[in-house]
Amino acid sequence: METRRLGKTNLFVSEIGFGGEWLERHPEEESVELIRYAATKGINIIDCWMPDPKSRDIIGKAIADCRDKWYVQGHIGSTWQNGQYVRTRDMKYVKPAFEDLLTRLQTDYIDLGMIHYVDSKQEWDMIQESEYLCYVKQLKEAGTIRHIGMSTHNPQIAQLAVASGYIEMILFSINPAYDMLPPSEDIDVLFQDAYDEKLTGIDPERAKLYQLCEEHDIGITVMKGFAGGRLFDEKRSPFGVSLTPTQCIHYALTRPAVVSILCGYDTKEQIDEAVAYETASTEEKDYASVIANAPLHSYKGECTYCGHCKPCVSKLDIAMINKYYDLAVMQPQIPVTVQSHYELLEHKASECIGCHACESRCPFDVPIAERMEKAAKLFGC
Repeated sequence: METRRLGKTNLFVSEIGFGGEWLERHPEEESVELIRYAATKGINIIDCWMPDPKSRDIIGKAIADCRDKWYVQGHIGSTWQNGQYVRTRDMKYVKPAFEDLLTRLQTDYIDLGMIHYVDSKQEWDMIQESEYLCYVKQLKEAGTIRHIGMSTHNPQIAQLAVASGYIEMILFSINPAYDMLPPSEDIDVLFQDAYDEKLTGIDPERAKLYQLCEEHDIGITVMKGFAGGRLFDEKRSPFGVSLTPTQCIHYALTRPAVVSILCGYDTKEQIDEAVAYETASTEEKDYASVIANAPLHSYKGECTYCGHCKPCVSKLDIAMINKYYDLAVMQPQIPVTVQSHYELLEHKASECIGCHACESRCPFDVPIAERMEKAAKLFGC
C-alpha cells in the first residue's frame, strides 16, 4: 500500500482509506473483523462521522490493540439524539458526543478532529466566533485532537477553510461527476437524477479549491468517490457509461492535493477490490477513455492528468507539467510552492520538441505541444 503525506499534518496515510458509515449494517463481530482485515492490507486511515453507539463501538474494538497504527478522522458536531443522527453546534450535545467518541473508540486522542459538515456560508460565519470553535481549538491545544480538519461538499466553503489558517486538512466529495457541478449549499444537488447538458469539465470553483489546497499544503481526503455506487451503473451515471472502482479511485488520486480516498465496505471482497488499485495496470486505471467516449457531457480540451500522453520521447512527465501549469495560471503570480514543484521535475516543458505524438494519444484532444510551450514560458524553463 502506497502512503501519501497529508499536507501540513505530516501524517503519512494510505492512499486507500476506510469510510466507516456502513459498519452498523452488519453484526458487530463481522464489522470488527472487516476493519482488522483492512489493516492487513495496509489501510491506516478511517473516518468516523457516525454518532451511533454501534459504529463507534465497532471501530473501538477493531483498533484497540493497534491504536497507534491507525489515523482516525473523528467528527465534532455529529451527535446521537433520541436514537437519531443530528448535526449541531450546541455545546450541550457537542461535548458529550465527542467524549462518547473517545470512550467508545477506547482512545484518549483523535488524530484528525473534524469540524463536521459545513456547507453553507451562514453556518461557516456563525462558527467563527462560537463556543463550538473555541472547544475545537481547546481540544487541539490539549492534544486531545492532534490536527483540525473539516468536512464539506461545497468548494467555496472549503476555500474559506483553506484561508482560515487553522484548518489543516479537508474531507471533500470528489468524483468525475461531482467535479462538473457548480457550488451549492444544498447537498441534494449531488444526488440529482440528471445533470444540465451544458456541464463540461471541472467546475472553476472546484479547480480553484484544488489549486489553493496545493498552494497552502492542505491535504484532501475524499468521500463519495463512487457517488454512492451510481458511477458503476451506466443507467444511473450522468455520463451514460459505467466506471469501475479502480477508475474512480484513480480519478480522485490524480486531483491536486488529494492524499487518500475513503471507500465504504460491506465485505472483504470489496476491500480487496479497492486495494487492487495498488497493482492495477494503466489500462485498468484508465477513466479518461471512458469519459471521453461517453454519450453525455464532455471534458474535451481539458487535461485531466490521466497520463494517456505517455510515453514522451523527451521523457517529460506531461501530466505533472500540465497540473503545475493549471495551478500556476489561476493566480496573478506563480505560487512559490508550484514553481518549486515544477523545478524539481527531472525534465522541463522547454525540452518538448513539438513532435505532437502525445496528442494522438490524448482522449480529450488537449493541444499538448502548445501547452508545453506556454508552460516553458511561464516557468522560465
